[in-house]
Amino acid sequence: MTNSRRRENHNCPIRDVLDRIGDAWSLLTMIELSKGPGRFNALLRVIDGISQRMLSVTLRNLERDGLVTRTVLPTAPPQVEYALTEMGFDLIAHLEPMRQWAVSNQSAVQAARADYDARAAAA
Repeated sequence: MTNSRRRENHNCPIRDVLDRIGDAWSLLTMIELSKGPGRFNALLRVIDGISQRMLSVTLRNLERDGLVTRTVLPTAPPQVEYALTEMGFDLIAHLEPMRQWAVSNQSAVQAARADYDARAAAA
């Protein structure tokens, strides 16, 4: 791939957004925050399988991209609350049809995988 082609891919808006929502945890974190603001430990409890480190990295990346805000609450001890920004809510609204498709088609996808794996094992 030429250098100009690499630069072209780097500046591609689709690739840029898909890199964020296509990672393992960003979309799940955003879905949880679409239900309302949440604190770190609450998010850690409800996002199945995410580690503290990955949640921290994910929230930092989402904040950097302008999709999430981080607010330090004036409590003793201080607590931090995360919330979707307007842009974050807009992105979730556009991704909702994909979430609905995934829920509606999960069993069909799993059946297709099982059929494929059975055929591959028999070959």
